[in-house]
Amino acid sequence: MKKLVLLLSLMLLSLITACSNDETTPQERFDQYISHWNNQAFSDMYSMLTDASAEAYPTEEFVDRYETIYADLNISDLNITYDELSEEQMDAAMDEGKAEFPITVEMTSVAGPITFDYEATLIKEKVDDEDKENWFVEWDPGFIFPEIKNGGEIGLETTEPKRGEILDRNRMPLALNDTVHEVGIIPEKLGEQSEQAIQDIADQIGMSEESIGDSLNQEWVEPNMFVPLEKFPQSQEDKVNQLIELDGVTTRDATGRVYPLGKAAAHLTGYISQVTAEDLEELDTDKYSTDDMVGQRGLEALFEKRLKGEKGAVITAVGENGGETIIAEKEVANGDNIITTIDADVQEAIYDSYDGDAGTAAAINPKTGETLALVSSPAFVPDNFLYGISQSQYEALQNDPQKPELNRFTATFSPGSAVKPVTAAIGLNNGSIVPGEGMEINGLTWSNGEGWGDYEVRRVSESNGPVDVTDALIRSDNIYFARKGVEMGSDALVEGLEQFGLGDDLPFDYPVTSSSVSSSGTIDDEVQLANTSYGQGEIEVSALHLALTYTPFLNDGDMLKPTFLADEENSQIWKEQLISSDEATLIQDALRDVVDASNGTAKAAQDADFPIAGKTGTAELKLAADEDGDENGWFVGYPADDQDILIAMMVEETHDKGGSAYTVEKVTEILKKIK
Repeated sequence: MKKLVLLLSLMLLSLITACSNDETTPQERFDQYISHWNNQAFSDMYSMLTDASAEAYPTEEFVDRYETIYADLNISDLNITYDELSEEQMDAAMDEGKAEFPITVEMTSVAGPITFDYEATLIKEKVDDEDKENWFVEWDPGFIFPEIKNGGEIGLETTEPKRGEILDRNRMPLALNDTVHEVGIIPEKLGEQSEQAIQDIADQIGMSEESIGDSLNQEWVEPNMFVPLEKFPQSQEDKVNQLIELDGVTTRDATGRVYPLGKAAAHLTGYISQVTAEDLEELDTDKYSTDDMVGQRGLEALFEKRLKGEKGAVITAVGENGGETIIAEKEVANGDNIITTIDADVQEAIYDSYDGDAGTAAAINPKTGETLALVSSPAFVPDNFLYGISQSQYEALQNDPQKPELNRFTATFSPGSAVKPVTAAIGLNNGSIVPGEGMEINGLTWSNGEGWGDYEVRRVSESNGPVDVTDALIRSDNIYFARKGVEMGSDALVEGLEQFGLGDDLPFDYPVTSSSVSSSGTIDDEVQLANTSYGQGEIEVSALHLALTYTPFLNDGDMLKPTFLADEENSQIWKEQLISSDEATLIQDALRDVVDASNGTAKAAQDADFPIAGKTGTAELKLAADEDGDENGWFVGYPADDQDILIAMMVEETHDKGGSAYTVEKVTEILKKIK
């Protein structure tokens, strides 16, 4: 009998425990609610409201309002915490059917961080028509923000930042915010033939009639209001004057992006344009919307984060009586100005000198490493991409055989004989070239015999007597450098070129393609070795890197690091002691004689009334020696006395224009203009 009583007692205790375990505590229930809130699961939150709260605040005043406010205010990093009930508070809550939880709400908004404290009350109620009970939240709008507990709306006002400007070394603008023409329509002035007027405007402005119609049909538009359509820079004032002759069209001043150098710096500065759906897939949508502008290429894209700045924002609670309370506020942060080492006068002078020719150039201060110009020709008008490019204009750019959209100063090219001073420096440094030591060379061609097949290295002129390194540089003797390259061997030449930075990433703010010894980084056969030594083969360099390779000759053997921003430290050494001071002087003297000597290849530079030094280069664009092909003409030149600017310039397809002498003439004219 005792055993039966004990068994029944245990079963009863188990049943009581099971019933107790089935009952949800207010703590557990509120945990669920907070979890939904932190995850912004507003529908799940709504299902946990008391009957009275759900009746007072229908779905659109809860779920829809939460979603709208959180989206409009860019709410993120939401974190709600609360104080848990003590054991005594839990017992009291279970007895009374009511529990209170102090909560702290933290979030990040478009106007900065927001934190507030509030109190949540949970009430035990029946679950629908069932006999079961559960805990539900008494809710009011104060859970969104306490300031609107008793009614009111949330207001948001944003202030757009002023985009930073891009300036040259003298604070002259490369990209700035300036007055532009904004063309628009006043609907009531379109006249009786409004459809025809819109068609005429569409044809002239380069927009579709549908787009103009969409603008005119916006909710805010009134017949006497100005409806903006397009902005035009001051350079297109003639077009604006034509447009305002049309019925309904008028103009007003607005602020827009302006590129004073136009094509001369188009690849350098890039441009901005309105954010697209594709852009938003990559951009931070907390900072960008479809109404924003973003840098699409060049410096505008490279320094986008610094140039853009951050919007200012004020979040307010607007009471039913019209009073406002500030919930959060963030001041607008205008974008930073980017001050470069570029010299606008040099940039423009170099670009203008191309006069329609294709090519690229870099100008540096060879004593400091400062970049003075980065030029790619031909180019495009950046305003066209910013303020609207027509389909015909875009197709013309795409189909232009000179590829004006291609940024040549970030690309690499065969340097031709312009790399011979580097080969000379490598040979002097490793001992395979001895100053004053001559080489007997007969005839205009040379082959190393077996293994070369029919291939021969050709030089432009015969020598009278032995050829030493100085004479080889002055006359640009391919055979001398080919034989010295073979003599030192591929390992030594590759190692030397790598010491000059080939194969390395250029330590430069603007991304430029790395120069290379070859496609594989090695030299695999003797013909390639011979060709590489005088700038043919597969060797490729950028104009900027080629300019930098000449800095050891002017800095006692040290190769300088290029700088681009005005606040960077100048005269930094990138590659140390590539040659001795005496060897640097030897090459420097030879570069002067390339211009000054009667048999020098850059005699056209004698036209200046100050001494110029440098080296020519002809890069042949053909696959085999017996083929006909065009060529690119190089000249790397600098004022021999001042040594305050060095220009590495390449002009494409110079075969019928005088070869590298054509480029020498251009560089000479540039130096004469800016000195």
